[in-house]
Amino acid sequence: MSALQRHYNAVADLGCIVCRQMNLGPTQAQIHHPWGRKNGNERKVLPLCYTHHQAGVNNKFIVSVHPWTREFEKRYGTQAELLKQVDELLRRVA
Repeated sequence: MSALQRHYNAVADLGCIVCRQMNLGPTQAQIHHPWGRKNGNERKVLPLCYTHHQAGVNNKFIVSVHPWTREFEKRYGTQAELLKQVDELLRRVA
């Protein structure tokens, strides 16, 4: 397994960062690449559950980053802020 794949696994093992903020307990996470997978951004990833990642939901209870990025960031913080939270969590479990 590559170092990048180990990193993705460690990030996914944290569970969805948004569900975590909302105290919803552990949720299965997918890897989200906010800035793409090139140009040094391969490791800058967020763990998001399917609903917060790709479900396309935008209602008073939940919003998905795809395709509602602005609303997602308004509710949950910017993706850069969420990445800082993920990095901090990874440091704690390392």
